[in-house]
Amino acid sequence: MDIKISPFLYEDKPILDQLIQLYRYDSSEFDGHCLNAHGRYSYKYLDHQWTEDYRKPYMVRVDGEIAGFALIILDVPKEYTKLSSAEKTNVISDFFIMRKFRKKGVGKKVAYLLFDESQGVWEIKQTISNKQAYSFWKHVIKSYEGGNLLQEEMLQTEQWNGPVLLFESQRR
Repeated sequence: MDIKISPFLYEDKPILDQLIQLYRYDSSEFDGHCLNAHGRYSYKYLDHQWTEDYRKPYMVRVDGEIAGFALIILDVPKEYTKLSSAEKTNVISDFFIMRKFRKKGVGKKVAYLLFDESQGVWEIKQTISNKQAYSFWKHVIKSYEGGNLLQEEMLQTEQWNGPVLLFESQRR
């Protein structure tokens, strides 16, 4: 399988919007998201992907076919992260691989590509009831060569309820 990530161009905003609908549908069993009056899932940060320089939206393709996305935030100052005391932390904001590509190593490869591209400390959160996501990220971090799990904590605040993994990627 040829797995690639590439930045979403602004012209591709409708594709990301559609993928977010699939993502929100999939994750609604864990996070309780509901359809709005128009039959869509709300996502208030869609436009921010192109208006805020620190946000990086990536399209995932497998053998040329759209397979998902990764939305990351780079160089978040320490006062805005959940656990990190590093001066700057990278955050995986949202991560989605379509069902037909799951359990085939696609998500793992995409995570490795992101870690390789933006070295440093990463914060990765999972919804408390999404045990599959938690297992996935623990496995990815453990198997990433040159990686180091710095901290794992259960965070329960008004903004977040679930496990947070703090991880440092170093050039492989």
